[in-house]
Amino acid sequence: MSPAFNLQENMAEEYTLVDNKEKKRYEFDVDGQLAIIEYILQGNEVIIFTHTEVPVKLGGRGIGTRLVAKVLEDAERRQLKVVPLCPFVAAYMLKHPEWKRVLMAGFHLR
Repeated sequence: MSPAFNLQENMAEEYTLVDNKEKKRYEFDVDGQLAIIEYILQGNEVIIFTHTEVPVKLGGRGIGTRLVAKVLEDAERRQLKVVPLCPFVAAYMLKHPEWKRVLMAGFHLR
């Protein structure tokens, strides 16, 4: 197998999104390491994403990007409006303007 083929296989990997409500963060367990997005939930209407962290060992695999996509899908499913205070989440939403549909009214991405 060529290295490019292996890379494509890695990109196809799926990770289970866990909402760790006790620690107020979403998690992907990848090879025994946790990639996380921390949040603050305001009632049943707004979720504020405050911090994204992907272990260095997992870097370059697109895990942070997939984590953001999954948490936005979950926010939409739960009918929550999103406030992306985390620069990584905000950057993802800028690159994918279709996610503005979950952005809290009055919040602008830069």
